[in-house]
Amino acid sequence: MKNEAVKLFWEEFSKAYPSYKNHTYNYGYFCDNEADANTCAELVKNDIKRATAHALLSLQHNNEPLPKIGNLFVVTDWSGTPKCVVKTTSVKLLPYFTINAEHARLEGEGDKSLEHWQRTHWAFYTRALRPFDRYPSQSMIVVFERFEKIY
Repeated sequence: MKNEAVKLFWEEFSKAYPSYKNHTYNYGYFCDNEADANTCAELVKNDIKRATAHALLSLQHNNEPLPKIGNLFVVTDWSGTPKCVVKTTSVKLLPYFTINAEHARLEGEGDKSLEHWQRTHWAFYTRALRPFDRYPSQSMIVVFERFEKIY
């Protein structure tokens, strides 16, 4: 069930963009902690963060589907307050070691450098995979999802 704030936000969005009224959507936040989730929500809202990178293993172990082009997602902060709506525009499965500076820049986090991306994502993937007794590797598959803010 959608939280009430997200439901009201979606209704607002649907009035502004009636063609999406009956479209399905998901909602949630980025990251696994309050500070990063709130920062990422603001980065998306301000059109700085335009991509995210899931560990394929994590999606599989959590029985989550791969993102698809056209998916709609209401970005919230950690507490569930909606900030904006994004639409998936591209999904690529890439080995971790092929992530480059352009990917890091599109994610828009920290100083937007590849080094920052590698450091923070390696730590995140380690935390996400630990419950499944799995660990990140240079050859693991990353699901690199690009999106555009539409509201």
